Amino acid sequence: MIETISGDVKRMDSKRSYRTMLYIGLAGILGALARFGFSTIWNPSTEIVFPWGTFFCNLAGCLLLGFLVFTDKLRIPAQLQMAITTGFIGSFTTFSTFSYETVNMLRQGHMILAFLYVLGSLWGGLLITWLGIRLAKSIQGGNLS
Repeated sequence: MIETISGDVKRMDSKRSYRTMLYIGLAGILGALARFGFSTIWNPSTEIVFPWGTFFCNLAGCLLLGFLVFTDKLRIPAQLQMAITTGFIGSFTTFSTFSYETVNMLRQGHMILAFLYVLGSLWGGLLITWLGIRLAKSIQGGNLS
């Protein structure tokens, strides 16, 4: 198995790779439960039009991923970083639910809301990721461009 973090590529022995997969799986469970919680709180019924829970989870995941991938000062071990980025953030954020919710809004005739959801998710995600990177670089004292 190959481990990649921040552009580094190295081989992992099988014992370590199984442990990493276990950590990713456990973090994935936590991310899925967190997303379920936010969706339950902010999308309390199936009749709600704008999916605030999914929107929040996707943007929060962008911020966290942008921050974690570009910060070296925290010295997060590679296995833990993989568990957080691939496991937690991977299950916390959701492109498939975003797509379904967009199509559902379109089917219900909420064209403007669907457009705003797509625009806010895409451009908001890019902006929030960039802000996460800037935050990480500011903590490290690096170039903020």
